[in-house]
Amino acid sequence: MKSAATGTLSGCVVWVIVFFVLLTCLIPTAMFVGGLSSTLAADFVAGTLEPYLCPEGSHAEIITYQTTSIDDFGNAQPATGFEMQCENEQGEITRDPSPDYSFIWLGALGLGSLVLSAVLAFLLAAPAGVLIARLLKGRKDVKAD
Repeated sequence: MKSAATGTLSGCVVWVIVFFVLLTCLIPTAMFVGGLSSTLAADFVAGTLEPYLCPEGSHAEIITYQTTSIDDFGNAQPATGFEMQCENEQGEITRDPSPDYSFIWLGALGLGSLVLSAVLAFLLAAPAGVLIARLLKGRKDVKAD
């Protein structure tokens, strides 16, 4: 019984380690892809989020405008602003322009990478545990000689 509890505990520890290793790779990747896609593929993102952000009978549209941003030295730099608005069939704006679509998109990709990390950790925990056991066994064999 004691070895079963030890095996379960070590399996959980291996899963947590694999989960955090995967998470440190997938979260930054998701944020990078989300940041690029919310501007470069803004129409795709707007179409994806349209059912959740726009009232029924309206469609999402990305509007861009010229603005400025401040760099690290306090200088104004030209920039492009992106906002999503919803319009109905008559061309009336049913939802005011807002950049919140990109925040929601980044959050959804981050949550997806969290779930993907958990699933992959379950799939990879057993092989990682075997690898760790072999490495530790080989280390004990070297010390015994």
